Amino acid sequence: MSKRTLYQKLVDSHVVTRIDEQNVLLYVDLHLMNEYTSPQAFSALAAKARPVRRPRQQLAVVSHIIPTHAESPRVIRDAASLLQANNLARNCEQAGIELHAANDPLQGIEHIVAPERGLIRPGMVVLCGDSHTTTYGALGALGFGIGTSEVEHVLATQTLVYRVAQTMRITIDGALPYGTSSKDVILWIISRIGAQGARGYAVEFAGSTIASLSAEARMTLCNMTVEAGARAALIAPDAITFDYVRAHATSLDDAAWAAAMNDWRELKSDAGASFDAEHHFDAHDIAPFVTWGTSPDQAIAVDQRIPNAAAQKTPEAAAALRRALDYIGLDADQPIAGTPIDRVFIGSCTNGRIEDLRVVAAIVRGRHVAQGVRAMIVPGSGSVRRQAEAEGIAALLRDAGFEWREPGCSMCLAMNDDFLAVGERCASTTNRNFEGRQGRGGRTHLMSPAMAAAAALTGRITDVRTLETQSC
Repeated sequence: MSKRTLYQKLVDSHVVTRIDEQNVLLYVDLHLMNEYTSPQAFSALAAKARPVRRPRQQLAVVSHIIPTHAESPRVIRDAASLLQANNLARNCEQAGIELHAANDPLQGIEHIVAPERGLIRPGMVVLCGDSHTTTYGALGALGFGIGTSEVEHVLATQTLVYRVAQTMRITIDGALPYGTSSKDVILWIISRIGAQGARGYAVEFAGSTIASLSAEARMTLCNMTVEAGARAALIAPDAITFDYVRAHATSLDDAAWAAAMNDWRELKSDAGASFDAEHHFDAHDIAPFVTWGTSPDQAIAVDQRIPNAAAQKTPEAAAALRRALDYIGLDADQPIAGTPIDRVFIGSCTNGRIEDLRVVAAIVRGRHVAQGVRAMIVPGSGSVRRQAEAEGIAALLRDAGFEWREPGCSMCLAMNDDFLAVGERCASTTNRNFEGRQGRGGRTHLMSPAMAAAAALTGRITDVRTLETQSC
């Protein structure tokens, strides 16, 4: 038998039938839904009088349009958003699908809720009408985003017509330098291979750097791999994965766990398996990173200067740089550090987990948000919010001048009433920084939770390594 990659093993184990050389009918273990990509799918099913085939293998969460003001009960006041939430509730009730609505204690962002509920396990295929479904590769599951017509197909059949991807392996070795995190790793990678550098590929991460990351840090890495164009991101499950799943998948008894482990230990690329593309990097080259432009690959180390048009390889790249700088309101050849900011947003499916908030709290302790800066903390789920409150993190952050919000997507994509005003500059732990992403005319700088915390405390983009040195 030929040697196979982890990706190929996951696909092969879920093939219902092969359609042709490139396409298969893929079985779906779990399908997640939100309020903005599912209504048309349900409407199409109703028009054809088709039921949802396997309701218990679906989970719906209201997250993108929900306000995050600290109020109880939460009320969706925007009429269009309320309609979306009500439509999802009606559709789920009629189909028998579990829903985490606005005031459910388990409500949150789907990509944070599903793993913390123990629903994501190695070897699964997990789909959602959201591109950041790649997050689940951190636990050895094949996750990817789908469109509305594909949502309909999954609801009706629990399968998907799927075009098999090419394979890429990115190997990173070495200890991460002081002050860096998995968010810096992925921004650094994207800046090197480009926003389309993994287009069409399922990316597997490997190497000693990856092996040293926590399960939640791996989720950040896989979450943003789609920003390099990847169709999927994967990390072979190991002891860190198994410990995380064991802690969260409490429904598995000892016998079920032992049986699962026999399968999960085989979820790795065979020695000598061939990849269509390979990259090798040294972790010692990574520094705290921040975006300067309007694409995740327009990023530099915080101690570097903004590039200029003359240094670009093509006229198209030079034009893109000029346009990005014009929108973002910065000049070429200037240091990125010291750029004043107006807002700070810490949250999203990329960095709204409890580990992220612990990092922020450790930096903020004994300090205060800079005058004139509005800084928001939005936990990724109700469970994260309660845990942060129990650990004293919430109180520490409130005392330091941060807004402590209810869970949701919030300012990540401005589909709610959390958004930037025209010209406002934001230090953000989110995943995208294109024009208007966080509000029409808003300017977004992507960075790690540690870097965002440093920006909140100083009122400018700041090298967190310097801040921490000064606090010693």
